[in-house]
Amino acid sequence: MIRSSISELLPPWSSRIRPYPPGKPLEEVERELGRSAIKLASNENPLGPSPKALEAIRQALPNIFLYPDGSGYYLRKKLAEVHNLEMDQIILGAGSTDLIELVAKTFLTGSDEAITSESAFYIYRLAIEEMGAALVLVAMRDLTYSLAAMARAVTARTKVIYLANPNNPTGTMFTAAEFDDFLRSLPDRILVVLDEAYFDYVQRPDYSHSLDYVRSGKNVLVLRTFSKVHGLAGLRVGCGMGHRELIESLNRIRSPFNSSSVAQAAALAALDDTEHVARSVESNCREMKFVTQELALAGVRYTPSVGNFLLIDTGRDCEEDFAQLLQEGVVVRPMKLYGFPTSLRVTIGTHAENEQFLAALHRVMVAPAQLAR
Repeated sequence: MIRSSISELLPPWSSRIRPYPPGKPLEEVERELGRSAIKLASNENPLGPSPKALEAIRQALPNIFLYPDGSGYYLRKKLAEVHNLEMDQIILGAGSTDLIELVAKTFLTGSDEAITSESAFYIYRLAIEEMGAALVLVAMRDLTYSLAAMARAVTARTKVIYLANPNNPTGTMFTAAEFDDFLRSLPDRILVVLDEAYFDYVQRPDYSHSLDYVRSGKNVLVLRTFSKVHGLAGLRVGCGMGHRELIESLNRIRSPFNSSSVAQAAALAALDDTEHVARSVESNCREMKFVTQELALAGVRYTPSVGNFLLIDTGRDCEEDFAQLLQEGVVVRPMKLYGFPTSLRVTIGTHAENEQFLAALHRVMVAPAQLAR
């Protein structure tokens, strides 16, 4: 029997999707180099997880033969207390990326449109394209979301708008007042997904009051994650907060058991360790100042960031600089995929890691490189 081509089974829009490129595992980089290396590519917390979370993980391990609580009862209960919400206003996911895709699965079809920025987190684009919906990309202004331009891009077919505040990979933010104006300019039927993965790192007083929209019943889904300041990226746990009807709709489509028992236990303990969060934020503030001062002294351009990473423009081909830094034992993220052909995204690490990166960057930049067109 002759097997038909798998392409005959695929929906027509699937061929247009460009998968999210994974990074090389740090262990493989070290094996190839024959020495230790540092990873500053994925905006993880360099201090690692809370000791309380690690202890909760150890205590949860004997029961991993059991399925997890599919509703995440205790974690949602704790999140509701922390954020002054009701439990039925909260949904859990395998990281916030799971919830980004869940929104698209729940609300988008091939006849719909969804909007995001051309320089926003790439998963937004993938979530829209996976459902065959029309992807509308709006250019940034000064490396920040142009909310007014995004509002003008809304049509009768628009259902969902994806935003990140702060934005990844630029590290820039829009203010609470700007978002207020943006929401007032939208039709009430539009669902706005507001990804606040880096919420904890922002120190500006004019930042978000996003949960007020949730409490008032606006069509806003606020996403938070335990992957960043809480240091639990490997466990994949995040949450979405919205009005009851929205969360109920998402739960109809949500995969059962989409957050593991270990992840729930760790996240629950992490919420109690406010000292670890404060220590992580303080370290990031201190080291961000150090790195940006050193870059400025070296004449290297960067975008000021309110997150835990920097978009650094070397003026050279980012893929070539990435490869050369890799040979120096420093793993960063090239940003050509995001429309920045001469830029790297670099996580703020420990002081020792940051010194190692800066020294490696200096060595790389004195070497000749072919400028990206």
